[in-house]
Amino acid sequence: MADGAAETTVAAALRQAAERLSQVSDTARLDAEVLMAHALGVSRSDLLLRHMQRGAPPGFAALVDRRALREPVAYIVGEQEFHGLPFRVTPDVLIPRDDSEATLAGALEDAGEGGRVLDCGVGSGALLLSFLAERRGWHGVGIDRSAGALQIAGENAARLGLAARVQLVEADWHCEGWAAGLGRFDRILANPPYVEDDAALPPSVREFEPAGALFAGADGLDDYRALVPQLPALLTPGGTAVLEIGAAQDRAVARIAGEAGFSATLRRDLAGRPRALILR
Repeated sequence: MADGAAETTVAAALRQAAERLSQVSDTARLDAEVLMAHALGVSRSDLLLRHMQRGAPPGFAALVDRRALREPVAYIVGEQEFHGLPFRVTPDVLIPRDDSEATLAGALEDAGEGGRVLDCGVGSGALLLSFLAERRGWHGVGIDRSAGALQIAGENAARLGLAARVQLVEADWHCEGWAAGLGRFDRILANPPYVEDDAALPPSVREFEPAGALFAGADGLDDYRALVPQLPALLTPGGTAVLEIGAAQDRAVARIAGEAGFSATLRRDLAGRPRALILR
């Protein structure tokens, strides 16, 4: 700032940032507020109530620069909320999305007082840890082929006070013997890669989120074909598996499940789109 120039207030900086980000984001004002709150080290509500007329922090402009290049806000601030819980996220893991609430709801349905739950492709731990937070008598195992993802999931388990009930294992269901020693489970969760290789994705997804957790062949079904036939050997009698699916994949994945001996029940997300299959 030049000598004698007026200090830019938070309110003014937010207006300028929202105008700039409107070129790349449908939630430009919200993005700007979240980034400002992060720069100030306060909550968004506290920002709006108490900090609008103070001077804008010097680090805010760099955060806006990153968002202007379409980097997801969650990666910039290092956190995303899911099911009312805060999860640390980095480019090693997919950003948890509200659509996955349908998968979590299917897993929680009829879950008794105690049992074992397996999360195939644990990522940040959002599904597994949210399940364990709701079901205190359960213990969980999360597998992932990414060591970076497992580190993030472990940090989130510790932050949420759930580390004592979670085991994290580096494993890849495409590799023979990956499930040796895991035992059997009353619930299995899976949000595998299910995006077609040539799918049109927003740049914030295709350029920043981990490709190994997104793409699954020409039709997006490769991981279901590999994983689903292996699930019966991992389930206890009467156990269920809950698979997250793409919005147009319910029939195709149900066929794969049927060939493995399962019946499938569909759950829809908040927008009414097919989002999860409960396999019995």
